[in-house]
Amino acid sequence: MKILPLTVLSTAMALLAGCATVPPPGPRLDSSLTSRSQSDRIKYIIIHYTVSDLPRSIRTLTQDVVSSHYLLTDTEQPFFYTLVDESRQANHAGLSSWGIYNQLNSASIGIEIVNPGFTETPQGRVYAPFKQAQIDQLILLLKDIVKRHNIKPENILGHNDIAPQRKQDPGPMFPWKQLADAGLVTWPEPSRVAARMPGFQEQLPEVLWFQRKLAEFGYAVPQTGELDEATRTVITVFQSKYRQSLYDGMPDAETAAILDVLTAPKPVLPPPPPAAPVQGATPAE
Repeated sequence: MKILPLTVLSTAMALLAGCATVPPPGPRLDSSLTSRSQSDRIKYIIIHYTVSDLPRSIRTLTQDVVSSHYLLTDTEQPFFYTLVDESRQANHAGLSSWGIYNQLNSASIGIEIVNPGFTETPQGRVYAPFKQAQIDQLILLLKDIVKRHNIKPENILGHNDIAPQRKQDPGPMFPWKQLADAGLVTWPEPSRVAARMPGFQEQLPEVLWFQRKLAEFGYAVPQTGELDEATRTVITVFQSKYRQSLYDGMPDAETAAILDVLTAPKPVLPPPPPAAPVQGATPAE
């Protein structure tokens, strides 16, 4: 057996120690510059109901293939479970589109609300109401997200808005008007709707007009000129959001007036005239 000199062993051990502790070189990064052409990844907030109770909702959203960023409980004092960090993608939207965007998972925050959804009865489908305490908490969270991500009012949507042929949530019992009153979502001004009603009552537009207006607003809808099942489904979703008293999927004058207001440019108001100087006033120093 050959015995190595002590100096050789010391040198070898030092080299091995150096190899074990020195990390490999990383990329050289300079963050002194920034691009003007950029925006927040989060552009949409999508609202859902869970169609189940709280324990099953938790199990589904934490153990299954679907997920959401937030889960709002239906407890006496509702609160949110934060299930997915906002910086990461949650799988809540599925096959979806709104306007020019498709597959909205990558550009949205998903909020699930514990609610049983609907029940089929001999009189038709009956939707369950939401607790007011849930809506109060939801509005607080929405205001926080909107402020942090600069979400536009027209980009707070229901799951049925972005997937009308597949989904019904949050359904016609969801109080969108409360969100509008809180300054969170777009809402048709009643006086403008009333002003347009007589013209549409006299002459209802063709089906293709409804299809084009719905597509302009953001919905994925056929452009066939025919009142097919897919078109009626989209009209039903639209009505269940903006006219919850009647959502039968039939194009009518009130639906046309609401749709026309929501897609029409808002009038530009002239600037107020300058205030007249007060006689005898002394100019401020």
